[in-house]
Amino acid sequence: MGEIQVEAENKKYDPKIAAFLCNWCSYAGADLAGVGRIQYPPTIRTIRVPCSGRINPLYILKAMANGADGVLVSGCHPGDCHYISGNYVARRKFALIKSLLTHVGLEEDRVNFSWVSAAEGGRFAEVVKGVTERVSALGPNKGVFKVDDGGATDE
Repeated sequence: MGEIQVEAENKKYDPKIAAFLCNWCSYAGADLAGVGRIQYPPTIRTIRVPCSGRINPLYILKAMANGADGVLVSGCHPGDCHYISGNYVARRKFALIKSLLTHVGLEEDRVNFSWVSAAEGGRFAEVVKGVTERVSALGPNKGVFKVDDGGATDE
């Protein structure tokens, strides 16, 4: 019985992080990290999107409502977007969503944004490590959001 308790105490909390990655840069950077066998925590669940500017803020809210402990949004560096200005649009959306989440009581470090190019596999690994550390320090998502049950009643 004591061994089980010691194992439970030694088990480290690994957060679930939804990672929205731009197809052209950040996803390619993640691929380069994998091909180069650069180690990073297996805490992210990758969602490939055409451009970081195409991420609807509701995607972030939905990820948090469905149990993600944190969210990472990563796109091309400013000025290098394959869709000209998509990352500038993403940056404006991100500033708004961060203030909204803070307003509703969610910790600021649960949602993170970064720029990673296709040639930055090492940088991608460092970003994932940093996000994992920040979200781990906050602990599990307490469920600020309620998932709609479709109007079901107890009757």
